Amino acid sequence: MGPQLVDDIQERKRKVVEEARMMSKWVIHHTPAPFVIWLTGLPCSGKTTIACVLKLKLKQLGINIDLLDGDEIRKELSPDLGFAKQDRCTNTRKVIYLCKLLSRNGISSIVSMISPDNDVRNFARNELSNFIEVYVKCSLGTRIKRDVKGLYKKALRGKIKDFIGLQLPYEEPVNPELIVNTELESLDDIANKIIIKLKELRYFSVAK
Repeated sequence: MGPQLVDDIQERKRKVVEEARMMSKWVIHHTPAPFVIWLTGLPCSGKTTIACVLKLKLKQLGINIDLLDGDEIRKELSPDLGFAKQDRCTNTRKVIYLCKLLSRNGISSIVSMISPDNDVRNFARNELSNFIEVYVKCSLGTRIKRDVKGLYKKALRGKIKDFIGLQLPYEEPVNPELIVNTELESLDDIANKIIIKLKELRYFSVAK
C-alpha cells in the first residue's frame, strides 16, 4: 500500500469522524426533549378533538408524539374505577406513568383528561418534564349540544349522580400556560396557539 493511498484512507476516516461529530451536534440541537401537553376541561369542552388536530400538526413538524385519552385509559386499564377523588387520582397516576414511559423513549405526549382537581394536576406538573397545561373552556349550553351520549341531560335529571361539573366540582386551573375557548376559536387556531406556546417555552424549534 503506497503512502498516497494511506494518506487518502486516513483523510476519509477523518472526514467520516468529522461528519459524525457534526451530525451528533445537529441531532442534539434539533431533536427536542419530550414534552407533555395536558388538556384539561369539563366534559364535551373539546379536549380530545383539539388533541387529534394538534397531534397531526406536530407530527407534520417532525415531532414524535402520542395521544393519551383519559377516558380510553380508564376504560382499558381501570374499568373498575369510579369517579370519587381517590379513583380519579389513581387513573391520573396511571396516565402520568404512561407519559413517563413515552418520554423515556423520546416520545412527547398530549393528554386529554378532565382532571378536575388542582392538586392532582399540580402533581402531574411536578412529576413530568416540559409540562404545559391548557385549560379548554366553553359554555354549558355548548357542552350539552355536543354531548352525543346525553350524559349531561341524564345528570340534570338525576339519573347520573357523580357527573363532573354538575354534581362533582371542577376546579378551574389557577395558572395554566394557556386558556382556550372552543366556542370562540377554531380548532386550527387553538392548535396553532399551543404550538406557538411550545416554541416560546423552547420545548422545540423547527430546524431551518
